[in-house]
Order: sequence, then C-alpha cells, then structure tokens
Amino acid sequence: MNKNSEELLSMRPIDIMVKLSVPAILGMIVIGLYPLMDGIFAGQILGQKEMTAVGIAMPFTYFNTGVSTLIGVGSASVLSRALGKRDRSTIDKIMANLSFWVILFSTIITIVGIVFCEKMLALVGASGDILNYASRYLRIIFIGSIFVNFTQAANMVMRGEGLMKRAMMIMGAGALINIVLDPILMISMGEYGVEGAAVATVTAQVIQGLVTIYYFKVKSETVKIRGIRNEQTISKEVFCVGVSAMLMQVLTIIQQSLLYSQAFKYGGDQAAAIMAVVLRVLSFSFIPIWGMSQGLQPAIGANYGAGNFDRVRSIFKVFTLGSFVLAGIFWIPSEILTKNVLMAFGIKEMTLAMGIPAFRMLYSVFILYGLMIMVLTFFQSIGDGKTAGLLVMLRQIILFVPVIFLLPMLVGINGIWLTIPLVDLSVVVLSVFKYMKKSRNLA
Repeated sequence: MNKNSEELLSMRPIDIMVKLSVPAILGMIVIGLYPLMDGIFAGQILGQKEMTAVGIAMPFTYFNTGVSTLIGVGSASVLSRALGKRDRSTIDKIMANLSFWVILFSTIITIVGIVFCEKMLALVGASGDILNYASRYLRIIFIGSIFVNFTQAANMVMRGEGLMKRAMMIMGAGALINIVLDPILMISMGEYGVEGAAVATVTAQVIQGLVTIYYFKVKSETVKIRGIRNEQTISKEVFCVGVSAMLMQVLTIIQQSLLYSQAFKYGGDQAAAIMAVVLRVLSFSFIPIWGMSQGLQPAIGANYGAGNFDRVRSIFKVFTLGSFVLAGIFWIPSEILTKNVLMAFGIKEMTLAMGIPAFRMLYSVFILYGLMIMVLTFFQSIGDGKTAGLLVMLRQIILFVPVIFLLPMLVGINGIWLTIPLVDLSVVVLSVFKYMKKSRNLA
C-alpha cells in the first residue's frame, strides 16, 4: 500500500479534509471558471443572444459529464476500497476497463450529438438566432467528447488514489488554457465568435487528455493503463456505484431543459436569458462542493473497506461541517450582490429588473447543498449505489417534474424560480434521514 493510502487510514479527519479537499476544491473552482467565463465573455463580447445560446447548449454537455462521472466515480470507488484491502489484482484492471468504456460511450455521444444537435435544442424552446448560435457551438463541443470524458474519469481515479494536487494541476492547466483562448478566439473569429468559444474549450480538453494519458502510461506508480478492455469482474461494480453520480449529471439535462422550456413559455427570451445566468452561477458555486466530495470519497471508501466504521462517521461529520462553510462563501455574496452578478453577464434594463428577485429565489437554499452532496458521496463511497440513486432520482425527476409543471400554473413565472429550492429542501431532509439510519447500522 502506498503512503497516500496509509494516511487515509490513520490521519485525523480534519487533516484528511485539508489535505484532500483543499487541492480538489481549488482545482474544481478553476475548472468551473471556464464554463462561467464562457458565459461572461459571450455576454460582454458577443451579446445577450449569444450568451443565452451558450447557456442553452450547456445542459447537453452533461451527456459527457454523465459518462465521465459514471466511469470515474465508479472506478474511484472500486480503487479506494481495493487500496484499503490491498487488492493488487483489482487495482491493475481499473484503467484498462475505464479506457474501454470511455471510448465506447464517447463515440456514441459524438455521433448522436452532431446529428441530432439542432433537434435537441429545439425541444427546449430555442428558435431563430438563439437556436442557430447554440447548435453551432454545441456541434464543436461534441467533437471533443472522448478527450473530456477520458480526462475527467481518469482524474477521478487519480483523486481516488489520494493524489489531489496532481489531479488539480492537470485540470487547472486545461481550464486556464480555455480561459485565455476564449476572448482571443471570440474576437479574432469575428462573426464566428460562438464557434471560437467552442474551439477554445475543445483545444483545452485535447491538451488535458494527452497529459493524462502520459501520466497513467509513464508516471503513475500505483495505477497504470494496461491495455484497453472490458474487465467484467469490476465493470458491474463500477456501474453499480457510478450510476447514481451519472444520474445526477445526465438527469440535469432533463431538469435544465424543462427549466428553459418553462422560462421561454412564461417569460420569453428575457426569462431564458436570466435562466442561463442563474444556472451558470449555480453550477459554478456547486463545483467546489463537488470538489470537497472528491476528498471525502477516498477517505470514506478506504476506511469502510478496512472496517474502520467509527472513523467513517467522524470523517463524514468533519467534511459536512466544512461543506456548510464552503457553501456560505458563495451563497452570501451572491444573494447580496445579485445585481452585479447579472450585469457581469451582459444582463440589462427590463431583464435585469426581472432577474434580481428570480436569482435570489432560485439560489435561496444553496447553503444546504453541501449536506446533500456529502450524503450522496457517502453512499457512493461505501458501494450503496441504490440509495444514492434513489436520492438523485427524487431530486432530478420524481419530485422535480411535477413541481416544474404545476407550480408555474398556480403562481406564474415565480413558480419556475421556486421549483429547485422546494425540491432540494425536500431531498436534503430525506438525505439526512437516510444517512442517520445507515450510520446507526454500521458495526
């Protein structure tokens, strides 16, 4: 067992959180900056329609995020428990299995995405110039599917090994490349500025992918790429654990598509523009919490695999308290400086007047997101994909779908802004109940 694995089993929980989560959080913030900056640059350089178009395209990028999360979270969970058990045979199979599934799923996404891009966007209510800009942007994004999926999935394996700083450096470097290229290509490509934003993103993804392949082929001492094949002995476990994390990403496509569709229906292009900003800010502030959960995953998995259940509970408590602090760092300024946030994306005049109360309503329960994500990560880490999947399904579909249709019918457009807070509050309450029940049964 390597030094990182030994530390997961012996360090104080707060020291584990600092060592694993701080680099992961910093890395995830940098990663989250480039979709956020895409929106800001598009709004400031290209215009409100282009910003809205890039925002409407964003939910469909979750096809890739879902695949990489499915394979990455599942593989990282298998790895952390294998490290706890000192199971060398399983460790040696992880990257070959990961590579096989990444190539298969990415090929499907690229082909289907390019062919049906315009039809998918039309389903959410996009039309005219917004549909044109969004489809031009999204087709290029789908070309980079294999690179982004391999990089993100393999990066999760790296974190599962406890190598948070290295994972952060690889992802952070790609994000910085994207941020630098964004304004350069948007301006230099003139009327094709929307394509420039997409080319900047794909270029960064290709560089990240090549660096990640080099690491796992040459540099890694513990986990290496040893061919490309479906390892049936671990594939089932990878999918069982990863499916809940994937659902949270892929079902976001349905969730955000319905949000945009209802925004167009009840408030036209103005409401859609506001939704594009709010969802980008919400996604960005969510990402650091996801980064903290990446530190929790190997810590819980290794100690659960070693049977250290008291440490599992202690680690969970420390990370959950930390997640409240982290959520507050984003929640408080965003609620106070809402006008400034909207204006940064090029929102003006009547749209701005509508956007301020809308933003505050939709963002109102974000302070509780850390608790919800830590519970989901806990269940994923111990291999209980069923419970994690249930919570995700409730949040993304079972509760959300009826509320997003019924609430606007009762209270108008405000019902759209209130849907996510009401649903998420309900899921947080249930998540706490599920964790407390499972925690008592750990022996």
